[in-house]
Amino acid sequence: MSDIYTMPGHLIRRLNQISASIFQDRMAAMGLDLTSVQYAALSTLAKHPGIDQATLAGMIAYDRVTIGGVVDRLVAKGLVARITSARDRRARELALTDSGAALLERVHPEVLAIQPAILSGLSDDERALFMTLAARAAEAGNDRSRAPLRHRTDN
Repeated sequence: MSDIYTMPGHLIRRLNQISASIFQDRMAAMGLDLTSVQYAALSTLAKHPGIDQATLAGMIAYDRVTIGGVVDRLVAKGLVARITSARDRRARELALTDSGAALLERVHPEVLAIQPAILSGLSDDERALFMTLAARAAEAGNDRSRAPLRHRTDN
């Protein structure tokens, strides 16, 4: 019988739990109801205003069905607007509202500040190596994901 504590999948799941907990604790301390996926959506829309929901899903490696709920919640919170596309009146583009941009500006430094805590047992050099290796492994396995990362090609 294999020891689960030596399996990458188990350790990755644990790191995800740790990351989510640290993120949620910081948001709660700020008095905010914001998930890490909502943050990823806001951050991506800030850099790529006017993308559609499917493109957003690909850019943050989230499945299309679930991203719909994420966007619905951001719209309900007044942080994102759905705008009719000037190119295709049937299509909806997404954009940050002024409130969404202000929240992102407030939250972004806090999100950056908590990153070292996610890998708190590692030195700076070890964190850098971990990030290099994790990025390489994620890229190599991207096509095996149910929600692969899709880079936007026109920007």
